[in-house]
Amino acid sequence: RVLFRSRSGNAIAVRDLPGWTLDRLDGLRAALSRQCAMREPPAPWPALCREMPGEADLRAWIERRFVAWPLSDDKGKREGLITGYHEPLLTGSLRRESDAQVPLFAPPPEIQSIAQSAANPRGKVQRWHTRAEIESGSVQGLEAIAFIDDPVEAFFLHVQGSARVKLRDGSWLRVGYAGHNGHTYRAIGRVLVERGALSREEVTAPSIKAWLRANPGAATEVMHSNPRYVFFRTLGTASADGPLGSLGVPLTAGRSIATDRSRIPQGALMYLDGVDPLSRRPLRRAVVNQDTGGAIIGTVRADVFWGAGDEAERRAGLMREQGKLWLLWPADQTPPARSEEHTSELQSRQYL
Repeated sequence: RVLFRSRSGNAIAVRDLPGWTLDRLDGLRAALSRQCAMREPPAPWPALCREMPGEADLRAWIERRFVAWPLSDDKGKREGLITGYHEPLLTGSLRRESDAQVPLFAPPPEIQSIAQSAANPRGKVQRWHTRAEIESGSVQGLEAIAFIDDPVEAFFLHVQGSARVKLRDGSWLRVGYAGHNGHTYRAIGRVLVERGALSREEVTAPSIKAWLRANPGAATEVMHSNPRYVFFRTLGTASADGPLGSLGVPLTAGRSIATDRSRIPQGALMYLDGVDPLSRRPLRRAVVNQDTGGAIIGTVRADVFWGAGDEAERRAGLMREQGKLWLLWPADQTPPARSEEHTSELQSRQYL
């Protein structure tokens, strides 16, 4: 098993990171505090949490306590794909009100064995009914936890993994990922490119949504070309906090990221050097690894959580940039060996 430093070069001082002094660090302490509130924070945070200072002294503490290890892929390449995701704000009901609504189903008992098979990298993943079969209504015994008004937004909820749903009485319900049917995720952006409907350069979440709405006769068949189906669970009445990431803490907009957990330690403090998809300016900031994705694969690969709302949706939908990552690890400790754990929890938030 390979240590980060053997493939990625020597560590540098945190103060030498590009743009470090320009990052205001707003929201960073909140993201760290959320994982420090866990009963057992991930290593090396049990000790770090006890000494973490307040906002005013956070920058100096990080500079003194950590060093930055540059990350690279298995071929030594320093740049990798940086994407974004958000928490959709949808509308719906707890009971079906029309045939146009799309149900969100709770996982049937079979899904637990599928998850166990997917977690075994050497075994064969079990597969259940496809998306087309489930959405056709031919699968009996499924329990709907909510009904979403917009079929296109319901499909993208399966990509994002969580959402807040506004109910008819004005209250909000938060729903989150609870497993999938074992089928391989197929990005419908790629399907649209193969069919000549969109060019590779045009493929973003907004362009895919626009195409689906402009072509309702073909939209269902295109969405069914992705056989993976995600099941959901209710997470109670929605609060202003972000959804729970795989670490089990609420995500913090602009500070929480998802990575390949077989490559990056959960809860790790990291640094991102990328491009803001809206302003096209450098996006350089400290981030915390608090989520994962089954097809977010590789060492230099991150998905930035942007929160909820229109701007978060635009930024997440357009973000598909090359960037660099550093692992910030205590200066008096050696970075851990790369885990051999297989990732399989969420599907990719890529559109190609």
